[in-house]
Amino acid sequence: MSDPAETAASPCQSCGACCAYSQNWPRFTIEEDEALDLIPPELVNDRLSGMRCENDRCCALQGTIGETTACGIYALRPEVCRTCMPGDAECAMARRRFGLPALR
Repeated sequence: MSDPAETAASPCQSCGACCAYSQNWPRFTIEEDEALDLIPPELVNDRLSGMRCENDRCCALQGTIGETTACGIYALRPEVCRTCMPGDAECAMARRRFGLPALR
């Protein structure tokens, strides 16, 4: 689990747009097999190449986009999820899709 002080200050918990941008986005890339084995099988897509999505939304995402969100497997999330940072280009692109203002 993450540090509560760190996550309390995170704009991600009132967004979640990156987790619902595209079913092709939460792809596994450089994870070790041991790390992937920790992700619950029901959250992995049928090709075993990324997170299972319903439409474009990652099945691990909880809450409402643009209001309150959380990752159901935050401590186990794949590398692609760890590298998306608040305010980076991917974040801005996802926020635009949902009509959310860019982070500064």
